[in-house]
Amino acid sequence: MDGRRPAQIRNINTRLGLNRNAEGSCYLEHGNTKVLCAVYGPYEGKASKRLEDRCAIVCQYSTTTFSGLERKNRPRGDRKSTEISRLLEKAFESVILTESFPRSQIDIFCEVIQGDGSNLAASATCGIVETKPIVDLTSREETDLLPRVTLATICGRDEVILVELQNRLHIDHLSVVMDAAKATCADVYECLAVVAQQHLKACAPILGN
Repeated sequence: MDGRRPAQIRNINTRLGLNRNAEGSCYLEHGNTKVLCAVYGPYEGKASKRLEDRCAIVCQYSTTTFSGLERKNRPRGDRKSTEISRLLEKAFESVILTESFPRSQIDIFCEVIQGDGSNLAASATCGIVETKPIVDLTSREETDLLPRVTLATICGRDEVILVELQNRLHIDHLSVVMDAAKATCADVYECLAVVAQQHLKACAPILGN
């Protein structure tokens, strides 16, 4: 609907290390979707969340009251935000070496400043229009009752760590949609990897390497 080809992702702009109080932080623009993320820890967490054999991952996903066309009374804590927070926790638990940090906690905060679809911004959202898969959906495209799959992989490879399906999708279309989403993950990863490498090179003198 916005003039892109079906397999074309929106422009990506990323800045790292913006929050000096956090162990890691990122500002990501994915088209008109804009997200701030910050990571704190590992640190000795609350006793109620402490795990003896591994690190506890706690994610908080929220949106600003002005992030969409309609103002939200509750920017966090609603059912959808809680559901996405749990999805993010499961995804990060599969890639973080939690066994290396027993009895500790890592907090990950994701704040959507402006939402224009595919708010799980570093993943790929793929839908079906007239039996053809389209990737990286905007909010206008998501408002249609399209079947859509949100997918995340490790380093753009085939190893899937997050899958979310919304609306009904015929089994005949599943493999096509999954292949298109995996290819899009690889495209997103290439963009993010370049930024990460440049950031590491800039930090190397500070770290003494």
